[in-house]
Amino acid sequence: MKAEILTIGDEILIGQIVNTNAVWIAQELNRLGIQVAHMASVSDSESAILEALMAASKRAQFIFITGGLGPTKDDITKKVLADFFKTKLVIDETVLADVTNFFATRNKTVTEINKNQALVPEGCKVIRNLNGTAPAMWFEENGCIFVSMPGVPYEMKSLMTNDILPFIKQRFKLPFIYHKTVLTQGIGESYLAEKIEHWEDQLSKNGIKLAYLPQPGIVRLRLSSQGEDENKIKQTVELEILKLNELVSEYVFGYEEFGEETPSIQSIVVDLMLKINKTVSLAESCTGGHVAALLTSVPGVSSVFAGGLVPYSNNAKQNLLNVPTEIFEQYGAVSKECVLVMACNALEKFKTDYSISISGVAGPSGGTPEKPVGLVWIAIASKSGAEAFSFQFGDNRSRNISMTATTALSLLRKRLIFDHPSIDIKSS
Repeated sequence: MKAEILTIGDEILIGQIVNTNAVWIAQELNRLGIQVAHMASVSDSESAILEALMAASKRAQFIFITGGLGPTKDDITKKVLADFFKTKLVIDETVLADVTNFFATRNKTVTEINKNQALVPEGCKVIRNLNGTAPAMWFEENGCIFVSMPGVPYEMKSLMTNDILPFIKQRFKLPFIYHKTVLTQGIGESYLAEKIEHWEDQLSKNGIKLAYLPQPGIVRLRLSSQGEDENKIKQTVELEILKLNELVSEYVFGYEEFGEETPSIQSIVVDLMLKINKTVSLAESCTGGHVAALLTSVPGVSSVFAGGLVPYSNNAKQNLLNVPTEIFEQYGAVSKECVLVMACNALEKFKTDYSISISGVAGPSGGTPEKPVGLVWIAIASKSGAEAFSFQFGDNRSRNISMTATTALSLLRKRLIFDHPSIDIKSS
């Protein structure tokens, strides 16, 4: 079965608020076995809402609507729904009692405007809202089910979780939909696609759909499948992920279960370091402390992160990390030689097990033909030695900083696994 999600409100279309309702509803519907075929944000106008309802009814069996149910004149969803279903608005006494009680428990008087919340299209199934004043409404016509809900997120979520989704699950036999996402770093989308082309071509034979979800420095590969047998679907997807790992294991750093928060590279690195009881320090130049910010966003990082320096200028590199003048004169700050010294001296200064150093040309200016904008050197050091890597990211400053930080943490992760081959990385 297919669904469409309509979110009503000019505040979404002008970018005043983020449409989190549609994302949450889509996740919950997929968990239930309902495929979302279309989403639309609709303006607060009668013609736009009517047009959206008509179009949705031709594409989907379920239409979920949020927003426009307030008591003020700009909230017109109920009136438009009454027109769409060729009925009229009537007072629902149960809702009126709920509204009255809602204000009474807050020592407030119910105004005539507030009483309008009890107006509902005649003939609809009313679903009481115990967290607010606008009820949800259920309509059925020509094989389609329309569910209108308030736009306030916690009210909508409560209605969906406690009433609407359980009722749908009880009434309809739905397939099982499964998504699992493989997280990769260090390879571009097109290069990744080329490496896994033959594997990807045979996925459809097993009823699996693949989606590429790129972001700076990371490409997520989402495998999706659906059917009646939950165990078989999961086993089939997991088997294909094993095959994928054989092809691109050096780039895979984690996995995302659908509906759960995407594991970040920094949380995975911190988890690994906690497992092996190792510490890290930083010497960041062009990233300006961005790696430190990522690490300190992870709870429990204080056990593994000792601290970092941001020696942005050459003088700072020299004074704080003892980078010799000869390095700048002969090789420059953006060089293998410079980051190796920075990493080794940060390791000694902070007395950590590992260190990361970074120097580069973030841009948009400052590049030369020999060292263009986007050139970055990253070094990883430990007591067993140090190694440096160069990258060419591009000409966008913020993107360069983000990709550099992600790449640096990915390099540290690979080094940790190489140094500790017995470490359990199955959950990472």
